[in-house]
Amino acid sequence: MKVRRNLAIKIGSIFWMPRYLPQIVMGDNAIQKISGDRVTLLDIADLPNITIKVAGRKTGAIRTTRLLAVPDGRDWLIAGSYFGGPKMPAWVYNVRAADEIEIVVGGEHSKAVATELEGDERAEAWQKLRAVWPNFDLYEQRTDRKIPVFRIRPE
Repeated sequence: MKVRRNLAIKIGSIFWMPRYLPQIVMGDNAIQKISGDRVTLLDIADLPNITIKVAGRKTGAIRTTRLLAVPDGRDWLIAGSYFGGPKMPAWVYNVRAADEIEIVVGGEHSKAVATELEGDERAEAWQKLRAVWPNFDLYEQRTDRKIPVFRIRPE
């Protein structure tokens, strides 16, 4: 594992980090804007990631979110962890309501279908996610909600 990823995992495990998620997101957005959407905190931390673009379920406006994502063949696995916070990330509701989303991987745009995983499929995907980001275990302990896991399949 790379040094930056190890450091990111250590920082991500600090118990008070969820309090600063809004500031982390603001900082990440600034990095993305300055870099012309070429670099994100996830890139700096050597973590695999994708950008999802999905219509807001209420407004229909396109919402863009960069997420830690684990490759699984041609597919990607993502989790609505929000650092183990009590609230579900807004993007989860939008993805659940969408028939199709757009993803951006390495600058390549493609349509995709998101499937929320349950049961054995979720358990298997969860193990793959935590192999890349062990802090998912902490996030699960921090929250009473079930963290949703999605398989993103490019079309």
